[in-house]
Amino acid sequence: MSTATQLDGYGLDAQEKDVRKWARSVGHRIVKVCTDGAISGKAGDDERPGLTEALQWIADGQADGILAPNLDRIARQLTQQEAILAVVWARGGRVFTADRGEHLPDDDDDPMRTFVRQVMGAAAQLERGLIVKRLRGGRRAKAEAGGYAHGAPSYGRQAVKKELAEEPTEAKVLARMRAWRAEGVGVREIARRLNEEGVPSKRGGRWHPTTVARLLDADARESARAQSARAREAERERTRLARADRLMGKLS
Repeated sequence: MSTATQLDGYGLDAQEKDVRKWARSVGHRIVKVCTDGAISGKAGDDERPGLTEALQWIADGQADGILAPNLDRIARQLTQQEAILAVVWARGGRVFTADRGEHLPDDDDDPMRTFVRQVMGAAAQLERGLIVKRLRGGRRAKAEAGGYAHGAPSYGRQAVKKELAEEPTEAKVLARMRAWRAEGVGVREIARRLNEEGVPSKRGGRWHPTTVARLLDADARESARAQSARAREAERERTRLARADRLMGKLS
Protein backbone atom coordinates (compact mmCIF):
# COMPACT_ATOMS: atom_id res chain seq x y z
CA MET A 1 0.00 0.00 0.00
CA SER A 2 1.69 3.20 -1.13
CA THR A 3 1.55 6.59 0.54
CA ALA A 4 -0.88 7.58 -2.20
CA THR A 5 -3.40 4.82 -1.55
CA GLN A 6 -6.02 7.52 -1.10
CA LEU A 7 -6.10 7.56 -4.92
CA ASP A 8 -8.06 4.33 -4.92
CA GLY A 9 -8.96 3.59 -1.30
CA TYR A 10 -7.87 -0.04 -1.71
CA GLY A 11 -6.22 -0.62 1.66
CA LEU A 12 -4.44 -3.62 3.14
CA ASP A 13 -7.54 -5.13 4.79
CA ALA A 14 -9.48 -5.09 1.52
CA GLN A 15 -6.52 -6.52 -0.38
CA GLU A 16 -6.07 -9.38 2.08
CA LYS A 17 -9.78 -10.15 1.97
CA ASP A 18 -9.67 -10.42 -1.83
CA VAL A 19 -6.60 -12.67 -1.96
CA ARG A 20 -7.92 -14.98 0.77
CA LYS A 21 -11.25 -15.28 -1.02
CA TRP A 22 -9.51 -16.16 -4.29
CA ALA A 23 -7.19 -18.66 -2.60
CA ARG A 24 -10.14 -20.46 -1.00
CA SER A 25 -11.98 -20.59 -4.32
CA VAL A 26 -9.13 -22.45 -6.06
CA GLY A 27 -7.90 -24.53 -3.13
CA HIS A 28 -4.60 -22.77 -2.45
CA ARG A 29 -3.27 -22.25 1.08
CA ILE A 30 -1.71 -18.96 2.14
CA VAL A 31 1.34 -19.74 4.28
CA LYS A 32 2.55 -16.18 4.92
CA VAL A 33 1.11 -12.67 4.57
CA CYS A 34 3.71 -10.02 3.65
CA THR A 35 2.83 -6.36 3.38
CA ASP A 36 4.51 -3.07 2.54
CA GLY A 37 2.56 -0.25 4.13
CA ALA A 38 2.93 3.46 3.33
CA ILE A 39 5.73 3.00 0.82
CA SER A 40 5.86 4.81 -2.50
CA GLY A 41 4.64 2.80 -5.45
CA LYS A 42 7.89 3.72 -7.20
CA ALA A 43 10.07 2.16 -4.50
CA GLY A 44 12.41 -0.58 -5.63
CA ASP A 45 12.26 -4.11 -4.25
CA ASP A 46 15.24 -3.34 -2.00
CA GLU A 47 13.09 -0.71 -0.24
CA ARG A 48 10.18 -3.08 0.35
CA PRO A 49 10.79 -5.46 3.26
CA GLY A 50 7.48 -7.26 2.71
CA LEU A 51 8.29 -8.10 -0.89
CA THR A 52 11.84 -9.08 0.05
CA GLU A 53 10.49 -11.47 2.66
CA ALA A 54 8.04 -13.01 0.20
CA LEU A 55 10.78 -13.59 -2.37
CA GLN A 56 12.98 -15.16 0.31
CA TRP A 57 10.21 -17.58 1.31
CA ILE A 58 10.02 -18.71 -2.31
CA ALA A 59 13.80 -19.00 -2.60
CA ASP A 60 13.91 -21.09 0.61
CA GLY A 61 11.15 -23.41 -0.62
CA GLN A 62 8.77 -22.37 2.15
CA ALA A 63 6.21 -21.14 -0.38
CA ASP A 64 5.37 -22.28 -3.91
CA GLY A 65 4.51 -18.84 -5.26
CA ILE A 66 3.39 -15.30 -4.64
CA LEU A 67 -0.23 -14.12 -4.62
CA ALA A 68 -1.23 -10.46 -4.88
CA PRO A 69 -4.56 -8.69 -5.45
CA ASN A 70 -3.29 -7.57 -8.87
CA LEU A 71 0.02 -6.91 -10.60
CA ASP A 72 -0.11 -3.25 -9.59
CA ARG A 73 0.44 -4.33 -5.99
CA ILE A 74 3.53 -6.29 -6.91
CA ALA A 75 4.95 -3.12 -8.49
CA ARG A 76 3.49 0.07 -9.93
CA GLN A 77 6.18 0.61 -12.56
CA LEU A 78 6.11 -1.82 -15.49
CA THR A 79 9.89 -2.28 -15.53
CA GLN A 80 9.97 -3.17 -11.82
CA GLN A 81 6.94 -5.41 -12.25
CA GLU A 82 8.62 -7.39 -15.02
CA ALA A 83 11.86 -7.67 -13.03
CA ILE A 84 10.06 -9.06 -9.97
CA LEU A 85 8.13 -11.59 -12.05
CA ALA A 86 11.41 -12.73 -13.58
CA VAL A 87 12.94 -13.18 -10.10
CA VAL A 88 10.00 -15.29 -8.89
CA TRP A 89 10.10 -17.51 -11.97
CA ALA A 90 13.89 -17.84 -11.80
CA ARG A 91 13.53 -19.13 -8.24
CA GLY A 92 11.04 -21.73 -9.36
CA GLY A 93 8.03 -19.88 -8.00
CA ARG A 94 4.65 -19.16 -9.51
CA VAL A 95 2.80 -15.84 -9.70
CA PHE A 96 -0.91 -15.43 -9.03
CA THR A 97 -3.22 -12.44 -8.73
CA ALA A 98 -6.75 -12.45 -7.40
CA ASP A 99 -8.08 -10.66 -10.46
CA ARG A 100 -6.51 -12.85 -13.18
CA GLY A 101 -5.30 -16.11 -11.65
CA GLU A 102 -1.87 -17.47 -12.59
CA HIS A 103 0.55 -15.44 -14.70
CA LEU A 104 2.55 -17.98 -16.64
CA PRO A 105 6.29 -17.53 -17.31
CA ASP A 106 7.42 -16.23 -20.68
CA ASP A 107 7.48 -18.84 -23.41
CA ASP A 108 9.48 -18.49 -26.64
CA ASP A 109 6.76 -20.51 -28.40
CA ASP A 110 4.05 -18.11 -27.23
CA PRO A 111 5.34 -14.49 -27.56
CA MET A 112 1.78 -13.15 -27.33
CA ARG A 113 1.74 -14.14 -23.65
CA THR A 114 4.49 -11.64 -22.86
CA PHE A 115 3.11 -9.01 -25.23
CA VAL A 116 -0.39 -9.02 -23.72
CA ARG A 117 0.92 -8.85 -20.13
CA GLN A 118 3.24 -5.96 -20.88
CA VAL A 119 0.68 -4.00 -22.91
CA MET A 120 -1.84 -4.31 -20.07
CA GLY A 121 0.83 -3.23 -17.60
CA ALA A 122 1.73 -0.21 -19.71
CA ALA A 123 -1.94 0.77 -20.03
CA ALA A 124 -2.40 0.53 -16.24
CA GLN A 125 0.71 2.66 -15.69
CA LEU A 126 -0.62 5.31 -18.11
CA GLU A 127 -3.99 5.36 -16.35
CA ARG A 128 -2.32 5.89 -12.95
CA GLY A 129 -0.22 8.69 -14.42
CA LEU A 130 -3.32 10.47 -15.73
CA ILE A 131 -5.05 10.11 -12.35
CA VAL A 132 -2.03 11.54 -10.55
CA LYS A 133 -1.90 14.44 -13.02
CA ARG A 134 -5.57 15.29 -12.39
CA LEU A 135 -5.10 15.10 -8.64
CA ARG A 136 -2.05 17.34 -8.75
CA GLY A 137 -4.05 19.88 -10.73
CA GLY A 138 -6.83 19.73 -8.13
CA ARG A 139 -4.37 20.10 -5.27
CA ARG A 140 -2.73 23.11 -6.89
CA ALA A 141 -6.12 24.77 -7.27
CA LYS A 142 -6.96 23.98 -3.63
CA ALA A 143 -3.60 25.28 -2.42
CA GLU A 144 -4.07 28.51 -4.39
CA ALA A 145 -7.37 28.97 -2.59
CA GLY A 146 -5.53 28.58 0.72
CA GLY A 147 -4.86 25.60 2.99
CA TYR A 148 -2.92 22.36 3.06
CA ALA A 149 -3.63 20.22 0.01
CA HIS A 150 -0.80 17.73 -0.40
CA GLY A 151 -2.01 14.34 0.80
CA ALA A 152 -1.40 12.65 4.13
CA PRO A 153 0.89 14.65 6.46
CA SER A 154 4.28 13.17 7.27
CA TYR A 155 5.00 11.42 10.55
CA GLY A 156 4.93 13.92 13.42
CA ARG A 157 2.57 16.30 11.61
CA GLN A 158 -1.20 16.61 11.21
CA ALA A 159 -3.58 18.77 9.21
CA VAL A 160 -5.61 21.12 11.42
CA LYS A 161 -8.04 23.55 9.78
CA LYS A 162 -6.24 23.25 6.44
CA GLU A 163 -2.87 23.97 8.04
CA LEU A 164 -0.02 21.67 9.08
CA ALA A 165 0.56 21.37 12.81
CA GLU A 166 2.61 19.16 15.10
CA GLU A 167 1.11 15.82 16.15
CA PRO A 168 2.25 15.66 19.81
CA THR A 169 2.51 11.88 20.27
CA GLU A 170 4.29 11.27 16.98
CA ALA A 171 6.53 14.29 17.49
CA LYS A 172 7.81 12.80 20.76
CA VAL A 173 8.55 9.49 19.04
CA LEU A 174 10.33 11.30 16.22
CA ALA A 175 12.43 13.22 18.76
CA ARG A 176 13.50 9.93 20.35
CA MET A 177 14.41 8.54 16.94
CA ARG A 178 16.54 11.63 16.24
CA ALA A 179 18.28 11.23 19.60
CA TRP A 180 19.00 7.56 18.93
CA ARG A 181 20.46 8.34 15.52
CA ALA A 182 22.61 11.09 17.06
CA GLU A 183 23.95 8.45 19.46
CA GLY A 184 24.92 6.30 16.50
CA VAL A 185 22.09 3.77 16.77
CA GLY A 186 21.34 2.12 13.40
CA VAL A 187 17.95 2.09 11.72
CA ARG A 188 17.47 -1.66 12.31
CA GLU A 189 17.98 -1.22 16.03
CA ILE A 190 15.66 1.83 16.09
CA ALA A 191 12.94 -0.19 14.33
CA ARG A 192 13.47 -3.07 16.77
CA ARG A 193 13.16 -0.77 19.79
CA LEU A 194 9.98 0.85 18.51
CA ASN A 195 8.37 -2.52 17.73
CA GLU A 196 9.45 -3.93 21.08
CA GLU A 197 7.79 -0.99 22.85
CA GLY A 198 4.63 -1.41 20.76
CA VAL A 199 4.92 2.02 19.15
CA PRO A 200 2.76 2.03 15.99
CA SER A 201 3.89 3.52 12.70
CA LYS A 202 1.92 6.28 10.96
CA ARG A 203 -0.64 3.78 9.69
CA GLY A 204 -0.65 1.59 12.78
CA GLY A 205 1.68 -1.14 11.52
CA ARG A 206 5.14 -2.31 12.53
CA TRP A 207 8.32 -0.37 11.87
CA HIS A 208 10.80 -1.51 9.23
CA PRO A 209 14.40 -0.29 8.90
CA THR A 210 13.69 1.22 5.47
CA THR A 211 10.73 3.17 6.88
CA VAL A 212 12.86 4.50 9.75
CA ALA A 213 15.67 5.49 7.37
CA ARG A 214 13.29 7.24 4.97
CA LEU A 215 11.57 9.10 7.81
CA LEU A 216 14.79 10.27 9.46
CA ASP A 217 16.33 11.29 6.13
CA ALA A 218 13.20 13.30 5.24
CA ASP A 219 13.23 14.87 8.70
CA ALA A 220 16.87 15.85 8.30
CA ARG A 221 16.16 17.44 4.91
CA GLU A 222 13.20 19.35 6.32
CA SER A 223 15.30 20.59 9.26
CA ALA A 224 18.03 21.70 6.87
CA ARG A 225 15.50 23.57 4.72
CA ALA A 226 14.01 25.26 7.78
CA GLN A 227 17.47 26.24 9.03
CA SER A 228 18.35 27.62 5.60
CA ALA A 229 15.09 29.58 5.50
CA ARG A 230 15.80 31.06 8.93
CA ALA A 231 19.31 31.99 7.84
CA ARG A 232 17.96 33.73 4.71
CA GLU A 233 15.38 35.59 6.78
CA ALA A 234 18.05 36.67 9.27
CA GLU A 235 20.25 37.90 6.41
CA ARG A 236 17.34 39.86 4.93
CA GLU A 237 16.70 41.42 8.34
CA ARG A 238 20.37 42.38 8.71
CA THR A 239 20.30 43.91 5.21
CA ARG A 240 17.14 45.84 6.05
CA LEU A 241 18.64 47.19 9.28
CA ALA A 242 21.87 48.14 7.52
CA ARG A 243 19.94 50.06 4.88
CA ALA A 244 17.92 51.79 7.59
CA ASP A 245 21.12 52.77 9.40
CA ARG A 246 22.63 54.16 6.20
CA LEU A 247 19.46 56.13 5.51
CA MET A 248 19.41 57.54 9.03
CA GLY A 249 23.07 58.49 8.64
CA LYS A 250 22.33 60.43 5.46
CA LEU A 251 19.36 62.19 7.05
CA SER A 252 21.42 63.22 10.04
